[in-house]
Amino acid sequence: MPVTSVFRTFVDLGTLLHLDDLVAAGDSIVSEHHRHFGEPRHPMIPVAGLRKLVEHTSKIHGIRAARLAIDLIEPGVDSPPETQIRLMLGRAGLPVFVPNCRIDTEIGLPVWADLGCHEFKTCIEYDGGHHLTPEQQQYDARRDQRTREADWAQVKLNKLDIRKGEQWITSLARGALRSQGWPG
Repeated sequence: MPVTSVFRTFVDLGTLLHLDDLVAAGDSIVSEHHRHFGEPRHPMIPVAGLRKLVEHTSKIHGIRAARLAIDLIEPGVDSPPETQIRLMLGRAGLPVFVPNCRIDTEIGLPVWADLGCHEFKTCIEYDGGHHLTPEQQQYDARRDQRTREADWAQVKLNKLDIRKGEQWITSLARGALRSQGWPG
């Protein structure tokens, strides 16, 4: 049974997926982070390596879509909804939100936001199903408190917000950014 490489699978997905979904697949391939909690995450292919492979490949179905996706791919994303939200914010012309954003707190223990804009001290958290456990809720409550103490505005989203659509999500982000001095 033939098995394809991660790169070839990514390019092949370019023939099947909408651009946002292809970016989410790419984000998963290049995802990496090293935080003070949890296991480090290592990329299947580093983003620079994926970019090089895409740029030097031709005559394969899906490579055009892969070339469009590569400029939108970011390491550090932990889930497809985070990718989806990040892309929505970018299309709306909002300031850049980086994935896995470190927020330094007064007590010296950093907080990690799913997406964050340092310029306007605004972050977005996507709470998936695993946020419903008592342990995760306790962790999230502490994270949220430290985020507030660091004077960051926080927008918490879940799958119901995603269902409400891009305009809903971007309006929530705009409101938080404006509360932090964004003139847009």
